Amino acid sequence: MMNQRSIQSAFQEITKAVSEQVELLTQLDQQSGDGNLGVSMRSGFESANALVSASEETDCGLLLNAAANAFNQAAPSSLGTILTFFCKGMARGLRGKQRFDRGELASAMQCGLSNVMDKAGSKPGEKTILDSLVPGVSALAEDHPSNLDAFSAAAQAAESGTEATRAMKAVWGRAAYYGEQSIGRIDGGAVVGKLIFQSLLRAVQNA
Repeated sequence: MMNQRSIQSAFQEITKAVSEQVELLTQLDQQSGDGNLGVSMRSGFESANALVSASEETDCGLLLNAAANAFNQAAPSSLGTILTFFCKGMARGLRGKQRFDRGELASAMQCGLSNVMDKAGSKPGEKTILDSLVPGVSALAEDHPSNLDAFSAAAQAAESGTEATRAMKAVWGRAAYYGEQSIGRIDGGAVVGKLIFQSLLRAVQNA
């Protein structure tokens, strides 16, 4: 079972991973954006991490909602908004729960994905973070012998989804202006999604 401390550990790992990859995220964003992806994501996750680390809130839904608000304030960007939608959708899925299992987490993540697609109008296959989040969540929801196996499969699926964005043409944001020229490049947002699932795996390994 997972709880408040599991969420704290997850945000710590995600913040560390994103901070270590700021330069990569910046370089990817400079190819088709304004180049602020790395700094924006680091700021957002640092803020959310600081909040959950200091919080005594045991309702996991309320904790995630507060983290989403902190993230959104610190990362006012298109991807920041998308991740805020994702986190707030998850928060609704976990509202009232002090403990949750992997199945409940996967269901909450599905709520997060639905919130993103409903509010942003995006879907997998459009060279966005959804191309790593969707396969990661799907893999997590499948039957596995253990949580470690499940999170490992999710991380692998998210990585494969990220690599698949090379063959996609961007249809959203600044990257869409490049049209066919965006083909052949990995999407920076998808990399962030991959880092999230890799971080969740490390949090489970360290639990």
